[in-house]
This record gives sequence, structure tokens and C-alpha cells, in this order.
Amino acid sequence: MTGTIINQMSYQVLARKWRPKNFAEMIGQTQALQGLIHALDQQRLHHAYLFTGTRGVGKTSIARILAKCLNCEQGVSSKPCGVCSSCIEISEGRFPDLIEIDAASRTKVEDTREILDNVQYAPTRGRFKVYLIDEVHMLSGHSFNALLKTLEEPPAHVKFLLATTDPQKLPVTVLSRCLQFSLKNISTEDIANHLADILQKENISFEKHALTLIGRSASGSLRDALSLLDQAIAYGQGQVKDEVTASMLGSIDNQEVFAIVEALQAQDANALLASAKRLTEKGADFADVLSSVSRLLYQMSLQQLLPKADSDEFAAERVLPLAQQFSAEEIQVLYQISIMGRRDLSLAPDPRIGFEMTLLRLLAFRPLSNGSEGVQKTAQMIKQPAPVPLKTMPVKAPETKAMPVTTETISPIAESAVIQTSNQYEYIHDWAALLQQLDLAGMAKQFALNCTIYEQSEHKIILKVDEQHAKMLNDRLKIQIELALQKHFNSKIRLQIDIGKTEQETPAAADKRVTASKQQAAEEALMGDKNVHFIQAQFHAIIDKNSIKPR
Repeated sequence: MTGTIINQMSYQVLARKWRPKNFAEMIGQTQALQGLIHALDQQRLHHAYLFTGTRGVGKTSIARILAKCLNCEQGVSSKPCGVCSSCIEISEGRFPDLIEIDAASRTKVEDTREILDNVQYAPTRGRFKVYLIDEVHMLSGHSFNALLKTLEEPPAHVKFLLATTDPQKLPVTVLSRCLQFSLKNISTEDIANHLADILQKENISFEKHALTLIGRSASGSLRDALSLLDQAIAYGQGQVKDEVTASMLGSIDNQEVFAIVEALQAQDANALLASAKRLTEKGADFADVLSSVSRLLYQMSLQQLLPKADSDEFAAERVLPLAQQFSAEEIQVLYQISIMGRRDLSLAPDPRIGFEMTLLRLLAFRPLSNGSEGVQKTAQMIKQPAPVPLKTMPVKAPETKAMPVTTETISPIAESAVIQTSNQYEYIHDWAALLQQLDLAGMAKQFALNCTIYEQSEHKIILKVDEQHAKMLNDRLKIQIELALQKHFNSKIRLQIDIGKTEQETPAAADKRVTASKQQAAEEALMGDKNVHFIQAQFHAIIDKNSIKPR
């Protein structure tokens, strides 16, 4: 009985049992360790090293391995033997010359001075005395000041290994005295593969998707992943199963994710709301649901481009047929709406309302394609109306005899802007079209848009403007328009501007009329859309007419 109790109490959690013992066992940090390995092999040792990165990525593990490399009885190298007394004692945390300090609990300057008082003494057993200061950014300003001088010029037998999750809080004076190694978050795939390797060595059965869920929940932290793996083994009574792990993590079944996307394909609002109701009853995290929808849409887009690509979460044989029912543009729009909806969940009056509104937005806003319906009909209804031709009034013929004009003396202009009569002067037919070709901008162009042609000849053009817009007229504007006409026709044309009622429609008035026509068509199309009526009925929504803009 006593033996059984001792055996049960001797269990070691996976995060400690499978802590890396050398650089080869480190996961996902190959790039960051290359410089450190080369420095050890070439005996180019620095006196202070700084390891940065989020929690659980291997900062203290690397520091302890480095302590082994420096004090291994076989000599300094990047591959400690692991069997000598120094390596074993460092692994077990009882090596006298490895001093580990938790800066979070020893922030006072007195603690730092107490440590530095012992720096001058030679190591007890090892080759170097190694100070490992974890969460070094927690030290006070006075503690950093006390550390600086020693950190810059320590005794030859001392090495400082600093680790922090927040390097921005370190003084630049400390950063400049250290070699810095930034550790990255470990990918979900690397974490899942490592967990699978551990479970095989532990003789524990597992399902691959469960490890992917754990890797994703760990958010790049291998230590968190190992803690979750311990929890999953306990939940699964010695096994790691997909369903049990998903329940433990609060994740949703992939079937629900497929159901949402299939309802979008079928334009079935009732099926979408039914999915939302089921997820609410299961207590699902709506942000996690939208993340899963985004991942499925990503896999669908990937399958469209690379049909043989592997899927780390969804069955590829089910993703590909679903992807073939959407256009590439549709998937891109749905993906964008899903990630934006996840971001806006915190702004919704209730998480469920925010989630359902995102689903309805996914249903409502889809790009126009041959195989889709729904609100795309609205897009068809809001097509821009055909341009209404401008009304033009006949202009007076010139009283003087027209002089022949050659192509060398007049620059070519659009056929819609002029009427060419044999070799004579080219009369302006469409003033609006000609304005687009003139070198005019700002107030001069705005004024010209509110004018009409009253009379013209090869030497003179008379414009007419109403009294309302005549207030804009000044000599500078007149000269600008006159110079633009002379430059365009390559002729010394004089400009006269008369004030009075314009019988023709000005370009500005025509543009305003066409814009109003488009706005009316857009409002009528939106008001007549069945999906808009559905959203209004479900959420008592009110349409803000000021937000309706024609395409």
C-alpha cells in the first residue's frame, strides 16, 4: 500500500518530464539558436545573453542548456554530454554554480546587491558561475543601476543569462550590454507533431485532430500545450480523443462549421439561425466559432488553387466539393466578413446578437456570380442607369467667312465634343465633353461647368452663366478659361462671358440630375429586396437612407 502511494506521488508532469536537455531537442527555435551554437563551437563566448519571447517558448530551457554547455566536464561545446555530474546536476536543478533568480519576487536593490557581492568569488565546482535571472524586466530602476557595472565588466568566471517576456521594459543600457536572442511562437503544426511524439513514447493512444486543437489553444506556447495535454489525458481516462478534447477546450464540432458554410451556399437563413441556436445551447464561444469558419474558408480557398493540399483540421475530401460551389471572390468576401465580425463581437449589445448579425451579413453581402442568388439580385437591380444625353441648343453660325483650318494648326479633339464641317472651323457641339479635355482645374473648372455656349466663331466664343453662379466670375477665372481654349485649339480665341438665364442644361445640372436618378434607383432596389425585409423583420431594423450610395 505504501509503495503504491509513493509511486503515485512520484508522477512528474509532462512539461517538466519532457523539458529539452540539449539544443537538438528544442522545438521551433532553429533560427534563433544558430548564432548561439556557432559561438559555442568556435569558443566566442559573450559575458551576457538575453533571451526574449512569450511564455513557454523555451527561454529558461535554453539558458539551462547553455549552462550545461559552459560547464560540461567534456569541455565547452554546443553538445553537452548529458551524463557527467555537472550536466546531471544542472538538469536536476542542484548545481551550485547555476544561480537561478526570479526577478519578479526579488525586485529590490538590496536583493541585487546581495547577489553581486558574491560575483567576485570563483565557482565552486564548475568552469563558470552562471547567473540565470528570469523575468528580468521586473527589476526596479535602482536594481538595474546596481547591475549595470557588473553586467558590463564581469569577472572572467561569470556569465549572465537573462530571460524576459517584455524586452521593451528593459533599459537600453542593459540591452546594449547583452547578446539578444528572440524566440518565436511555436507553430500549431510543430506543437502537434511534438505532442504526438511524446504520446508515442508514453504509450498513450491519441487522435491527431485532438492534438491540433491543443496546439491551437496553446497559442504558440509549448509549455501551455503540455499542460493542456496532461489535462486532456485526465479527461480522456488515459487517452486523447477528439470529442473529449474539444469538449474540454470548449471547441465546436467541425460538423457545425460545415453546416454554417453549407447554409450560406444554399442561402438558407433559417438553417443559419438554427445553427446559432444549437451553438448557444452548447455554450460555444462565438469568437471561436467565427475563427473556425474563417479557417474553413481559408482551406476552401486553398483547395481551389491547390486541390491536393493537405488540411490540418478539416477533411480535404469534404472541403474540395464545398469549395467548388463558391467562386474565389465569394470566399474572399465571406472570409473578410467573418474576421471582421469576430473583431466586432465585443461591440454588440449581446454576443449572440453579434454572432447572428455576422451570419446574416455573410448571407446578405456576396459578390455577383453566376451560381449565387439572394442579395445578388439586389446588386443587379442597383446597376447604374444609362447616361442621359445632354440637351444641346443650336448655336449661331459665324457671320464672318470661316477661314480654312489645317490639322497642323488645331489639336485633335473628341468627336463627341465638336462637329467638323469640311475644312472650316470646328464648332463645339458638346461643351461638357470638351471641358474634360481642357487644362482646367479648381474654381475655373467649376465655373465652366455651370456655363453653356451661347455663340461661337473661329475667333470668339461667348459663354452664358446665370446670375446665381455669376458671383464666382472674376478676371482671373476668365483668363484661365480663355488660355485653356487657346491652348486646346491652338488659336487666339477671345472669350466673352454673358450673364443671364441659360436656356441649355449646364454640365453641372446634367451631372446632378443623373446622380439623383442613380440614387433613386439604388433606394428603390434596396427597399424592394427580400433579404432586407427579412433582416428588418428579425431585428426590427430601420434603414438609414443617408447610408445608401449607388454604385
